[in-house]
Amino acid sequence: MKISNSTHAQAQSPKAILDFHPTALLLAPLRLCVIVFIALLSVPAVNAQEVADTIKVRTRVVFMDALVKDKHTGIKISDLNADSFEVIDDGKPRTISYFTREGQARKPLALVMILDLRDDGAGRFLKRDEVRKAMIDELAKLPPGDEIAILAINLNSVDDKTAAIRNGKALWLTEFTRDPAKLAAALARVPALVAPAPEPSQPENEKAKESKGTMTVESDSDTSKASDQPKPKQDTEVVETETIKGKNGAVVTRTTRKDGTVTIKRVNSKGDITIQLDDIYDMAGATRDAAKLAQDQRPNSQAALIWLSDGIAPIFKEDRDATEQILVRQNVIFNSLTVDLRTLYKFLLPIGRPMAGWFGVSLYGSAKQFAQESGGEALHLGRIRDYGAGLAQIIGNLTARYNLGFAIGEAEKDDGRMHQLDLRVKALDAKGKQRKLLVSARKGYYMPKSDGDQTSAVVK
Repeated sequence: MKISNSTHAQAQSPKAILDFHPTALLLAPLRLCVIVFIALLSVPAVNAQEVADTIKVRTRVVFMDALVKDKHTGIKISDLNADSFEVIDDGKPRTISYFTREGQARKPLALVMILDLRDDGAGRFLKRDEVRKAMIDELAKLPPGDEIAILAINLNSVDDKTAAIRNGKALWLTEFTRDPAKLAAALARVPALVAPAPEPSQPENEKAKESKGTMTVESDSDTSKASDQPKPKQDTEVVETETIKGKNGAVVTRTTRKDGTVTIKRVNSKGDITIQLDDIYDMAGATRDAAKLAQDQRPNSQAALIWLSDGIAPIFKEDRDATEQILVRQNVIFNSLTVDLRTLYKFLLPIGRPMAGWFGVSLYGSAKQFAQESGGEALHLGRIRDYGAGLAQIIGNLTARYNLGFAIGEAEKDDGRMHQLDLRVKALDAKGKQRKLLVSARKGYYMPKSDGDQTSAVVK
């Protein structure tokens, strides 16, 4: 029986059908059964292949971005293989399941620039046209898919209250975009937003007082006197209250109201000294808002922050540690560009730091700590032209990072603590000797939840 010939004969003409031999009629049912049987066998095979292509495995994965540089030259190394890396999790090695490097597929960047516009700090440089132009030129070089948002803090009063956050103390100049025109327009607003430094010989006017917030310090004796006074009515405008307990026993409470104002209160471990900052927007608030924007609007991108300031950023140490945990938990890479301090501040800083530390305040250096713990960089800018070069270095190193990931087993439970990570890298030089390397990567992670931080993998 030749099915192909019979089929061809049927296609000739109606007359060919009438000329079939009788045996052909007897074989027709058998031929039909064979065709149906073959069809039935082929259907499951096709479906099985389709199912195999679309099965998704839900797994918990810990990702980390790593920057590798030569220790002597500072030149980034971007041609290593997965075999060069070893991830140590709480002293135990992890198997690297995911690995990409520069030139391969990577997550797009969701980059947030935070501009500290104090006129006696970085604001005195950021208001200069040549500085902002250098920044725009570097931002325009970002690879396709990467986007930038710009947040301004410590600024002059803002007339457009609907656009401001934290009661006029901070302003999103632009949310995520890569449009050069929008970035240029956003940075063009900076000179008008730089708040002039107050004259030391003259009292601040009421408008300046309103913009800077207030600080209250109470001792145990003050508290006992105040206990006889009537208690204020309960604040119904509070939308969020966060309580942070420090390792030394001190407690910090952050209270956020509907109008965006924040009150931060710290009670020391003995409970006899209370410091309260009213209507404040500090480094912790800006970092958290920037991380939240990236998480909400660009959840599939790699979040990164660039903090531009003179390094002075008063923050309670307990609040600093809690903010650091947020960066680690959300895998946000923190970077800083720090300008020179004014001469007066250079003299006062050695005196002010110990005094601030006695009140539980970190006055200087928190940005560098955030960068170290999250795997970012902290650069110092000594000259005006260094702004463009510094920004280019951070962006270039962000896009040249290795992306690694390891899977968490189903039996591993969330213990609520931070797990220490140690990334070890080995590479040989041209002579076959081990190279001395500098590796930047986040120092820990929190166990990803079963219903979050998951990655879908297609099995083929």
